Amino acid sequence: MEALVFLVLIVIAFVAIAKATAARRSVEDFETRLRGLETELQMLRRTPGESATEQPFAIERETEEAEPRLTPTVVQPSQIQPTSVPPPLPPEVITAATSVPSPAPSQPPAAEPPAPKPSLPAIDWEQFMGAKLFAWIGGLALFLGVAFFVKYSFEHDLIPPELRVAIGFAVGLVLIVGGLALKRKENVVTAQTLCATGILILYAVTFACRSFYHFAFFGLIPTFLLMTLITAVAFLLAVRLDAIMVAILGMAGGFLTPILLSTGQDNPLGLFGYVALLDIGLLMVARRKQWSVLPILGAVGTVVMQIAWVTQFFLREEYFLANKVLVPMAIFLGFELLFCTALGITKRGSKSEGAFAAAAIGTGGAAILWGFYFLSFQTFGNRPALLLSYIFLADIGLLAIAIVKEKLAALSTVTGLAAFAFLAIWTAWYLTTQNLYVALAAFFVFALLHSMVPLALHRFRKVDLAVWGHLFPALALVLILMPVFNLPEVSFLVWPLVFCVDLLAIFLAVATGALLSILIVLLLTFVVLGAWMFRIPIELTGLPGSLLLLGAFTIFFVLAAIWASRQPRTGPGITTTARGKLFGALNNPANFATQLPALSATLPFLLLIMVTLRLPLINPSPVFALALVFVVLLLGLSKIFSIDPLSAVALGATFALEYAWHSARFSADHAILALVWYIGFVAVFAIFPFLFHRQFAEKTVPWATAALAAPLHFLLVYDVLRTAYPSSMPGLIPAAFSVPSLLGLIALLKRTPAQSPARKAQLALFGGAALFFITLIFPIQFDRQWITLGWALEGVALCWLFQRVPHPGLRLVGTALLAVAFVRLALNPAIFSYHGRSVTPIFNWYLYTYGIVTVCLFAAARLLAPPRNLVLGRNIRPLLYALGTILAFLLLNIEIADYFSRPGMATLTFQFSGNFARDMSYSIAWASFALLLLIIGIRQNVRPVRYASLGLLGVTILKLFLHDLSQLDQLYRIAAFVVVAIIAIFASFLYQRFLGLSHKPTR
Repeated sequence: MEALVFLVLIVIAFVAIAKATAARRSVEDFETRLRGLETELQMLRRTPGESATEQPFAIERETEEAEPRLTPTVVQPSQIQPTSVPPPLPPEVITAATSVPSPAPSQPPAAEPPAPKPSLPAIDWEQFMGAKLFAWIGGLALFLGVAFFVKYSFEHDLIPPELRVAIGFAVGLVLIVGGLALKRKENVVTAQTLCATGILILYAVTFACRSFYHFAFFGLIPTFLLMTLITAVAFLLAVRLDAIMVAILGMAGGFLTPILLSTGQDNPLGLFGYVALLDIGLLMVARRKQWSVLPILGAVGTVVMQIAWVTQFFLREEYFLANKVLVPMAIFLGFELLFCTALGITKRGSKSEGAFAAAAIGTGGAAILWGFYFLSFQTFGNRPALLLSYIFLADIGLLAIAIVKEKLAALSTVTGLAAFAFLAIWTAWYLTTQNLYVALAAFFVFALLHSMVPLALHRFRKVDLAVWGHLFPALALVLILMPVFNLPEVSFLVWPLVFCVDLLAIFLAVATGALLSILIVLLLTFVVLGAWMFRIPIELTGLPGSLLLLGAFTIFFVLAAIWASRQPRTGPGITTTARGKLFGALNNPANFATQLPALSATLPFLLLIMVTLRLPLINPSPVFALALVFVVLLLGLSKIFSIDPLSAVALGATFALEYAWHSARFSADHAILALVWYIGFVAVFAIFPFLFHRQFAEKTVPWATAALAAPLHFLLVYDVLRTAYPSSMPGLIPAAFSVPSLLGLIALLKRTPAQSPARKAQLALFGGAALFFITLIFPIQFDRQWITLGWALEGVALCWLFQRVPHPGLRLVGTALLAVAFVRLALNPAIFSYHGRSVTPIFNWYLYTYGIVTVCLFAAARLLAPPRNLVLGRNIRPLLYALGTILAFLLLNIEIADYFSRPGMATLTFQFSGNFARDMSYSIAWASFALLLLIIGIRQNVRPVRYASLGLLGVTILKLFLHDLSQLDQLYRIAAFVVVAIIAIFASFLYQRFLGLSHKPTR
């Protein structure tokens, strides 16, 4: 122990010397800067008539070295024409005036020489060695001499113990008095060194009297008071001598005093009362002298004392039992309060403000860390009111620092995360049904504290925290989730708490402009609702209450989101009049203002879908009734606030819910109920824009929602009727659905002004829906090929409607349907197995199927005449004509194959050998088709058509010579050759007659 104390004292002596050196250098730097300012002031005070010799020598020498002097022309006195006759001057003055050259009048006045820049002084080694180094060495040598003398006297018993101690006290006091006597500017280092050495000697001698000699006078209390007095004297000397190292030595001695004089007995009030007085003293000295190191060292020493006391006495004295726990809590919170108070009374912008802040944060952080230590004791965990009150008091201290010192605003986020971690650990380890109410109250206090602090910083300190500083209401919801998941029974009081937390989050977001926190709270609230609904048993007990909660929170969040989004916001790139996009970037405030209400209304539908999929909900009325409330709410908001996408969001969410229930829970026993709900939802969406036609007359989205409601619900209604009420006339269902669309089309034609920019889109939507149902009659009533016919008929109908309502979407969808119908007939081999061969050849289902689709393709090409012929920037007419021609050629070959097939064959096959009449028919039919193409190409002057005819005719001739010549019977061979020859000759005649000398432009 003695060696350790000796070593510590030596180290402190060296630190004192180093600090004194730094202080001396700072004084010399200030003196150098002062001399520079005096020189500059002397230059500025120089009058224009002063000679250059009156300037400071340093400046004159620098000027001479910089540039040579120029001697101006001497102006003789005779050249000066005075305007008045002054009194005659003495001859000496005239002689002096003529000897001084005057500057030429035309030259501008010389610029003032620049002021010398202050520079770092060069090290004066002589001054350093003589005034500083020797003083330090002398002080250290003196201290070591005294120490070695004491040690030598211990070993050889040369001097009685009483005399040794007296000499030690005398030397210490003499050094202090000598240091005070030498307190002059030129002896400041020596004076500080002597006083620091004297303080060290007094501490060492006092400790020796108690620990080594065991003098009767030096009992515990007298020794403690004496060392306290030495500490106080050290602080006074530090202030008087302006010596920070003396203060550090006094502080170190003060903290070492209880350790050196420890008796092993527990006395927390006495110990920490002394430490508190010591901290008050050093904080006062630090505040007076603006010494930044003292508060930090004081906080470190205080925390070290706390650790030492807890390590030695906390478990031994069982401070974790009964009310003894109040002692450590009061100690830790008291020191946090002490250092926070010191920070609060510190002048703003002072030199030591940062040090006081660091000390306060250190003691407050230590108090919170002690709370985590308390968590390891079950007796603490089972007293949540006491433990959580302690952690909130420690939290409040750090939050007060963040509010008082706005530069430390981020501290509120850090301490909030620490409090959240503490609450989460306690909830996971100690939460039970009995202490649930205390936990809920703690969660609310946590949300309230850390919601008000960002608001206070924003309003009063004009400080905006990062996004993480606004998420504490969301973290409170995470804490609420833990009992919902972990406890078997949860009180209904959870929901008032959730509502209050949501209110805090919304007001905080609106006040600070950080709307993203509303989205996070919204998601977590519905997660809590989902967890609550997941606890509903199969018997459906509690379902009405859960649906009521869901409806209430949905209405609350939708209205809150609308209100928050409508609040004015300012900032770079933010305008309050900007209209957002529903599917735009989330980081755009205008977009987010539109997306937030849509998300608030969509998320509840996800929970309803979860309920329908998880629970055996045969009767959908409770869920569908709540969904209807949401739909009415969304449509109302769409009208009031002109957020058009909300109607489309409502339709999509409703259809998803209906489809989920229909696919999982639909039963034919409840067909009427399902049918009523489906048709009711269709009616709500279809009638909505017509009720407010004046407001929506120039818009598109509400009308699109109304027009698409029936097509979306058609599949559900059709499945209900087909399953529960099978009929031989299912085509009546799409016919009935087409009636509302046609009525809507008629109403729009009458009510929407012709100059309305949205009129074409509205008519196209309702007209397309009506045509969809009309063309759907055939594939619904029939099957197989009728589906293809329905697509083709709808495609040509849309092209016809495009002539009346020139909306590009009609043309695009119509041509796409025609292309799909062509692919289904031309590239689908399964079509030849739809029906067996009929008794009647040629006039069969092939003829009307391929024939109608071919006619539809040609009709669509005709309807899309220029300038209506561009689809996606390309001319669509040649493609439609080509597809129709291909289908006509396929029909020709199919009819030949069908004619020569045996009755009753299940699948139609193509064969080009074995039957002379069939092979001849193919050749003659191909040649005839080629001739028809040639006639059309010549008449319309279309070169691609003529090329196609020539190609087909060439293939026919190759088939005639390479196949028919060897395979056909003589009579069929002759007939084929004659017919093909006639066709070829006629084709040649047509070319010579109409194209041989023609110079018409070719298309």
